[in-house]
Amino acid sequence: MSLVQVIDHAAMLPAYVAVVTAVAVLLADLLVARWGATVATAAVGALATAGTAIWVGRGGDRATFCVETGCSYVFGDRAALVALLFGLLTCGVLALSVPLLRDAAVPAGEYCFLLACSMTGGVLLGAAGDLITLIVALETLTLPIYVLVASRRESRAGAEAALTFFVVSVVATAVTLLGAALLYAATGALHLTRLAEVFAADGDDLTAVPLVPAAVALVLLGLAFKVAAVPMHAWAPKTYDGAPVPVAAYLSTASKLGGVVALLAVAGPALASVADSGVSAGSVLPAEVTGPVLAIVAVLTMTVGNLVALRQRRMIRLLAWSSVAQAGYVLAPLGALALAAGRTPSAQAAAVGAALAYVVFFVLLELVVYASVVALRPAGADGGALDAYRGAGRRQPLIGAALVLGLVGLAGLPPGLAGLFAKVGVVRSLLAGEAAWLALVVAVNAVIGLAYYLRVAALLYAPAEPGLDRTDADRADADRAGLAAGPAEVAGVRPSRVVLVALVVAVAVAVVAGFAPQLVFDATALR
Repeated sequence: MSLVQVIDHAAMLPAYVAVVTAVAVLLADLLVARWGATVATAAVGALATAGTAIWVGRGGDRATFCVETGCSYVFGDRAALVALLFGLLTCGVLALSVPLLRDAAVPAGEYCFLLACSMTGGVLLGAAGDLITLIVALETLTLPIYVLVASRRESRAGAEAALTFFVVSVVATAVTLLGAALLYAATGALHLTRLAEVFAADGDDLTAVPLVPAAVALVLLGLAFKVAAVPMHAWAPKTYDGAPVPVAAYLSTASKLGGVVALLAVAGPALASVADSGVSAGSVLPAEVTGPVLAIVAVLTMTVGNLVALRQRRMIRLLAWSSVAQAGYVLAPLGALALAAGRTPSAQAAAVGAALAYVVFFVLLELVVYASVVALRPAGADGGALDAYRGAGRRQPLIGAALVLGLVGLAGLPPGLAGLFAKVGVVRSLLAGEAAWLALVVAVNAVIGLAYYLRVAALLYAPAEPGLDRTDADRADADRAGLAAGPAEVAGVRPSRVVLVALVVAVAVAVVAGFAPQLVFDATALR
């Protein structure tokens, strides 16, 4: 076998554009030294990455870095969708960061460079064809976020949050690598397609060896950290609340998207072409092991997230625990793999499509919520106490309406149709896999989630309580959380025009996705 490989540069083009964006941001910051030029360079690069992903994805599947056992980089429809989402997501977060960068609360050059580097990891993640590339891409996505969380240099809470995130992430990565090493020791394979072939041919013999189920569990638990799934969830509330609000928005969406893509890569069907064929789909990891593990993790995640969210008094902490619960809904369809009916090609395709569609809907609605919070809070302030939002919908009716739309969408209620159809897709995939018990757990948890989502929505239009000093309440609550209290009063806040534009675009896309959900389901369907 020749050791010289032919590299398909067209397949690598979206990754090249993402890398060039990171370099261009540094040059713009060095040569122009104006925050506006730096942000514009990063935004243009992010949009170019998204556009390039669409262009390359239209040309069919392209693979490179291939050997006899498989390819390490495969850019197809799914990879193009992931790269598109990361490009648009980065552009949206840049828009939310404008007030922060304009006031020099964080250095614009380093901030935009780190976002571009993280975007590069997301682009590579969607095309990863082996476990090593998958883990390296996931770490490239995550590593810059450590620094972004602590980007407010005067914030003690930010430094503590970044350290917490870093330590737990290192442990999770070590767990994932250990699982991958044990899998390689048992199978001699690292490429995802080769792993699927090995388990399809010798699955019963391999799963009978205690080493293999342990390796699979380690890989799944390590990747569960990225989506803040129980028991790898404790980092999320402190990290989200200590980070600048735009960084919390990126962490909530990008980390969730990256973790789901990685989990689908190892737990879903190995070959997209078997979607509706009669051929066995062949999971990358044995479904008899991944199914029960993911089912248990999904139940614990959505239940713990919803129950703890009921007790939260700060906006970002509530959104953090809500995000934990949403991770449970994302993982629930894959729990159907625990049953034989859930391992048929059509059931697997439905489960993977429902999970990916749910995370797309979640990203849209989460951006709407965080954009509304940024618009209601002073530049550089943290998310504040929930009571700081009392009556905000009366003073800022359009922003309040957008925030309500995002909240009820996350709850799965009309008029937030995007969230409603996302949950319908999850339940439908579970029923198709004959996992009715898990569908019932999803429904019960969705009802629990209504309590805190609707409580916040009602608070936006509640009259001010007599004798309540919201500034003092916000400061006292921030002190208990270890945060520097920002202004609690939102009545006089004038939102940045860029933030308002980002909010309008996010709301428009969420509304379109709600009225035409089939577009999202078709885009995320296994092909």
